[in-house]
Amino acid sequence: MTDQRADHPSDTPHILLVPPDTRPPTLDLPAGLGRMVGARVNVPPAEALPNFFSPGDTTALHRWVLQQAPRADALVICLETLCLGGMIPARRVPDTLDAAMERLETLREIKRLNAGLRIYAFGVVVRVAHDNDPHEEKPYYGEWGRELRAYSTAFDRHARHGEPERAALVQARAAVPSDVLEDWLATRERNRALHLAAMDLLHAGVLEHLCLTLDDTSEYGLAAFDRRLLEARADELMLWERFDTYPGADEVPCALMTRALRHGRPPAQAWVRYSGTLGAATGMIYEDRPAGELVQAHLRAAGCVLAESPQEADFVLAVNTPGRRQANLQPDLATVDTPDRHLPAFVDELRSDLHKGRPVSLADIAYPNGAERRLWTLLHGAPLSQLAGYSAWNTAGNTLGSAVAFGALAPLVQDRAAQIEMVFTRMVDDSLYQAWTRPEVRAALSSPSPFDLGGQRAEAEAALQRIITPRIHALWNTHFAGTGLSLHLGEAHLAWPRLFTGVFPLRVAHASGPLSPAATAGEQ
Repeated sequence: MTDQRADHPSDTPHILLVPPDTRPPTLDLPAGLGRMVGARVNVPPAEALPNFFSPGDTTALHRWVLQQAPRADALVICLETLCLGGMIPARRVPDTLDAAMERLETLREIKRLNAGLRIYAFGVVVRVAHDNDPHEEKPYYGEWGRELRAYSTAFDRHARHGEPERAALVQARAAVPSDVLEDWLATRERNRALHLAAMDLLHAGVLEHLCLTLDDTSEYGLAAFDRRLLEARADELMLWERFDTYPGADEVPCALMTRALRHGRPPAQAWVRYSGTLGAATGMIYEDRPAGELVQAHLRAAGCVLAESPQEADFVLAVNTPGRRQANLQPDLATVDTPDRHLPAFVDELRSDLHKGRPVSLADIAYPNGAERRLWTLLHGAPLSQLAGYSAWNTAGNTLGSAVAFGALAPLVQDRAAQIEMVFTRMVDDSLYQAWTRPEVRAALSSPSPFDLGGQRAEAEAALQRIITPRIHALWNTHFAGTGLSLHLGEAHLAWPRLFTGVFPLRVAHASGPLSPAATAGEQ
């Protein structure tokens, strides 16, 4: 990868990004956020990074980081990619703890090479997946996932409540083959030890900030048990000024990129608007806390604070929450689309904020895994091209972390085309694809596996291109054609052999100027 800009002024922030994987939201989005504020963002060569469940080349990554670090201002790095080949491979590879710890020492090494380098690191507590996915987890999870989840819940309930939960724990343990359980727990213990070692690096001053997040968590489970251990260690070492642990995963590169880019500035102040008066209390499916607490956690991770009024805020975070609790299938009249919120009034407030010139970043968390269709329909009466940010993908944490980053960086934007490119890409992915097109592509296939499309991938990608391409052009022509920018669209395809993640190559440029550089552009 080569940086496509002709020159780099000496005051241009130089950020290195080592993502958890190569999906657009985890690589292109955080890199694009840097580009829109005028930063130079470098990422490793593709062969050093993971591809789905295939681990990256940790030796090549080590060489790249050592080569790049002396010339950089900051490094945003995924611990699992550095030490175990990637976020998903970290759940699967047999690498020893000693090998992982040796790779972790890279961070101490580059800090010696460049004492001024600010290292923003993040890791993900091994999740207890909701689906029996044999690809993102070890193969045996496809057969024993339900039983492992039951054990996870029983273990944590026993850890918290003691003897009354012992019988349930014994029963749950007996339901899982001993070799499967032993291997699964050993993977968790190795990764937990790696995270505790990273906390020691934070205490030693090697790291600037550390986020250890929980992916697909719940009230009870081994992830919650691990969180309490991490919190206790943070108490012991007094790390809380520079440490966060909360539900999240894929969006953390955006949060830490925001910290890196806002370094030396006062914390960005956010005014939060919910779609219902009780929005902060609503329940999430993949997180262990209500929406308001989740918002607080994601603001803090990105170095933001709550504003006392919208007039004092640097940005408005507009959060579409469910009426009472998230649900998976739209429409849900029992817990999401209830009288506990009023979407037309929410959109009216959003339009008013935009009219007053306030940067607004919209986080749609009413449903996981895509935009709420009813809200998206209402938004067509609003000036979508004026939004500072938009996000509605995957978990509520993924959505919130991305939206917060958009909002916090909005006052620093230098490249309007790059900003529009990132916002428009999220609208294409989170709404046009996840909420509308993906179900239609799935319906066009013959009973596709949610885990591996196999021989149906080509058919799926052909249907994807046919359905979504005119929708992308229609969205641009309706809401963005008057911006003075032009859209250059590539062929839509899938990131991995499954429908869950689409890739929508597009570039936005000034009509009379050159195309924006690729969001992942960087020097090797």
